[in-house]
Amino acid sequence: MMATERYKLIGRLPVPVADLIEWASWFETADRRVARTDVGPLHVSTVFLGIDHSFSNFPDTTPILFETMIFDDTDGLDHYCDRYASWDEAERGHAAAVEAARVIVAAAHPHPPVA
Repeated sequence: MMATERYKLIGRLPVPVADLIEWASWFETADRRVARTDVGPLHVSTVFLGIDHSFSNFPDTTPILFETMIFDDTDGLDHYCDRYASWDEAERGHAAAVEAARVIVAAAHPHPPVA
């Protein structure tokens, strides 16, 4: 099989796509979201990228195809990014990012002491 940087999902499985038109047609309409969770003003989003983000020229390198980011409504910035090779890793990474977002929100908005 010819090496490619482009992938599509069949179910949860990334599959290489050598043909640019085939990939672009799939990418245009695909639901690439793995998960999205809102934590206060933070949005945790995990998606399938469709393009290998390992940026390696070595043929045996595992493609990096999923990404989790935390976006902040209060400043419009992204404050976290992690990438993964598989859907299962992406789900675990999403859960870890949600926990990180909860810690960030709790630290920014501590509960007042109970009298």
